[in-house]
Amino acid sequence: MSKPAKTEAELIAMARAQLKVHVPEAPDGIVISVLRGGDSWEFRTAADEATVAKPGYPEAVAMIVQIGDHLGKQFDVS
Repeated sequence: MSKPAKTEAELIAMARAQLKVHVPEAPDGIVISVLRGGDSWEFRTAADEATVAKPGYPEAVAMIVQIGDHLGKQFDVS
């Protein structure tokens, strides 16, 4: 049985919503993208030096990875 599919934009929006709940101090300016690989996908992040230097950045990136792992088990990318 296949997983339901979401667009990249939907997955990124879901990740941002969950990030606000789990890491409310996450700095703005973190860019989240979807990296596809075969039948799977994962989130990648990017940020400028000023964003990387802000408090909460490492925690936010770690949480985005965890959120991606969780969502990757539930959804495919359409």
